[in-house]
Amino acid sequence: MPSGLPLEALPKLVNQSLQAGVFKATIEAAPTTLTVAARKPTEFWLYNGQLPGPQIEVYEGDEVEITFINNLPETSTIHWHGMPVPSDQDGNPQNSVAPGAQRVYKFRLPEGSAGTYWYHPHPHGKTAMQVARGLAGTFVVKAKNDPLKDLPEQHWMISDLRLDQQAGIPPNTMMDWMDGREGQFVLINGQRDPAITVSTRTRIRVWNNCAARYLQLVVPGCQWQLLGTDGGLLEHAQPPTDTLFLAPAERVEVLLLAPADMQVELLSRYYDRSKMMVRDDPSDITLAHLSVKKEAPVLLPDQLRVFAELGLPVATKHVEFSEHEMPHDMGQGMSNSMMQNMFLVNGKSFEMDRVDLRSRVGDVEEWRIFNNSHMDHPFHVHGTQFMVTARESNGRKQLEPFKAWRDTVNLRPYETVTFLVKQDMPGLRMFHCHILEHEDLGMMANLLVE
Repeated sequence: MPSGLPLEALPKLVNQSLQAGVFKATIEAAPTTLTVAARKPTEFWLYNGQLPGPQIEVYEGDEVEITFINNLPETSTIHWHGMPVPSDQDGNPQNSVAPGAQRVYKFRLPEGSAGTYWYHPHPHGKTAMQVARGLAGTFVVKAKNDPLKDLPEQHWMISDLRLDQQAGIPPNTMMDWMDGREGQFVLINGQRDPAITVSTRTRIRVWNNCAARYLQLVVPGCQWQLLGTDGGLLEHAQPPTDTLFLAPAERVEVLLLAPADMQVELLSRYYDRSKMMVRDDPSDITLAHLSVKKEAPVLLPDQLRVFAELGLPVATKHVEFSEHEMPHDMGQGMSNSMMQNMFLVNGKSFEMDRVDLRSRVGDVEEWRIFNNSHMDHPFHVHGTQFMVTARESNGRKQLEPFKAWRDTVNLRPYETVTFLVKQDMPGLRMFHCHILEHEDLGMMANLLVE
């Protein structure tokens, strides 16, 4: 793939509505042939023929109406990852759209929902390969009263891509299903190793849209200042740090701080997530070459956002991620049917029509998620944001140091994460591992909100 070209902004989905406060557009999923490597054609599956898919940008309070046309050879949906939309509009696998069919997704984004989101398919058993073929896009909900509205913005959507010798997108291997697929090309906005000019006053939104790749982002000589997470701005900006960690599906808003103008690389440091039967090459990856311009410091307000107290929980939920042990002599010889029961939630593999947990609309609940396995798993719940309160590992409990809205959180092996959450709309919601291969193999469950 070509590299070193200036980073291009993500293409925007054009609003077809002339009415204020209404966003209306069409998204078509279809096979699309592009030439990206060695002058050989590659068949992707893309939204509106674009890699990555077009960015949707709206304001909190807006009405959104998206007509989805499925011109793929298999069923699909659009899931609005992290967004507070009605259950029947959220692209659940129970509401799949057949090949050649279409449907309208319609929802209003409430006040307070400003944040950094994305959209992707969610048909059960097919999500991982549909995303691997290119189906993903970003979604930004802007605040009506944004304390950082005067800062310039850049958007970095990080994804990875695997191509074979013929420039085709190969199917998953058995090791991909066990560990999650990682492509040999790591891209920003669909570009390999782009040249990025960024200032220390730029508000950067970063997406980890990889199926399974963890990111530990480092810019040598510079530091990151965290301003926001999945569900928008933090209560307070955090002290600068050298490393920015993003599990699959997580997003952040940051400033990149530098002591002077610098020419430097954006790296992803090696992260050991304890893969099955694989020993990685512990090497770093260069994602981009940066030209960092030092400007006057951003005068951040003491409080970026008011966090209303959720109150005391009225119920507690316990969720356990686990894996069946694989026989040592099985390896690549495992059949797909054997894999289906390998990744579990509360000891069960996903069933479309089974209700696993129940909650009541408006109830504040405490959820305790235990990763009873040897490898990292990112947890995601649909339809809402949650606030992590504590993490516990090896008998040591650590309170979360700051308030943040999240819809995805990583769990290290044998770690427990505790959070407070409230569902504001009735209906069926998914919660699952966001290593997409694990989700497809059944590491997912249904929550019925009544």
